Amino acid sequence: MTRKYFGTDGIRGRVGEYPITPDFMLKLGWAAGMAFRKMGACKVLVGKDTRISGYMFESALEAGLTSAGADVMLLGPMPTPAIAYLTRTFHAEAGIVISASHNPHDDNGIKFFSGKGTKLPDEIELMIEELLDTPMTVVESSKIGKVSRINDASGRYIEFCKSSVPTGTSFAGLKIVIDCAHGAVYKVAPSVFRELGADVVVLSAAPNGLNINENCGSTHMGQLQAAVLAEHADLGIAFDGDGDRVLMVDHTGAVVDGDELLFIIARDLHERGKLQGGVVGTLMSNLGLELALADLSIPFVRANVGDRYVIAELLERNWVVGGENSGHIVCFHYTTTGDAIIAALQVLMALKTRSQGMAQARQALRKCPQVLINVRFAGGASPLDHPSVKEASERVTKAMAGRGRVLLRKSGTEPLVRVMVEGEDETQVRGYAEELAKLVAEVSV
Repeated sequence: MTRKYFGTDGIRGRVGEYPITPDFMLKLGWAAGMAFRKMGACKVLVGKDTRISGYMFESALEAGLTSAGADVMLLGPMPTPAIAYLTRTFHAEAGIVISASHNPHDDNGIKFFSGKGTKLPDEIELMIEELLDTPMTVVESSKIGKVSRINDASGRYIEFCKSSVPTGTSFAGLKIVIDCAHGAVYKVAPSVFRELGADVVVLSAAPNGLNINENCGSTHMGQLQAAVLAEHADLGIAFDGDGDRVLMVDHTGAVVDGDELLFIIARDLHERGKLQGGVVGTLMSNLGLELALADLSIPFVRANVGDRYVIAELLERNWVVGGENSGHIVCFHYTTTGDAIIAALQVLMALKTRSQGMAQARQALRKCPQVLINVRFAGGASPLDHPSVKEASERVTKAMAGRGRVLLRKSGTEPLVRVMVEGEDETQVRGYAEELAKLVAEVSV
């Protein structure tokens, strides 16, 4: 069934433009409360990131939920994965996150977690959608929900993160720069790494409601790169606004992306006999990751782009590690969703186990040159279905003999075909990409 409101990662858009409006959030809270109440007594956790509109939407959701008879527990600003964890530990029916992740402050959105700390089942999302199109009612006065605030939420989550590394672990002697993106990790992330003994320099941890992700965090790495060099730090860690993405910087100031972090974690688990199956990446994961894992005889599969699809593939295969080059990394050993702080801790543990610095640890993954060309088309029949495009794509794939790949896909938001070729020889890769892009353009006329 086609969803009217929910996308692949909840509901997101520009603040003040439907459906990211207070009246819609009121109705959404009511619809969610009604849906969750069908499972019995209903307790819902609500957390948010640091954008200014979070106050407005928190109040609207609270009113809607309580009008449906749901009890609400407010967490305040907390990372998205923290809300997934706390939903489980408080045995709540659901958790709600008010966040637009890595987007600027004038966007916002809503994500839901089930009582197990996972994405909502499809049937619950569809039930909420159906209720949104029905008149809003209020339960009788004696059944209206109550609201409370969890004052020790940060402390609980900090201890949970620390529990993902062996008891007694110390990062003493390690100097780290952390960029908190003026976002949801601004309190908890520095505490986690300091309490584990690291010397921590903190950037972008003064949110004012408008500066989340602004020229900082995992989408703007320049500030962190400069600080690592200026502080003579061992490495830098960059989070996004809601704390589910992480990228790093080695001591030379070079950016370490999600593919490289995923490799470092997977190799460490493999060497310790704890990997359980293989690794899930996405269609955009660099071929170098696939080849480096193959050298270690670690299976690798690609899911569609989006952490939702990575998680679905992991669950289907009963594997435990997956992620995206953007920095969404899932470690099912420890938690139920992508968690930037926990992923960063697993990378630090892998470095500690091997007695390696980041620059040395990443050398086993040689990223392949990747050329991406966008080709505009007028609409109508997809150029990707044209026989000559299919034949050329197959011919180029065969010519690279397993040491390269071709990815042709339509943009989901623009009339574009994305032509991507990657392999070990940059000149060859660029030639193939230009050849395919020219052909796609010709059949698009």
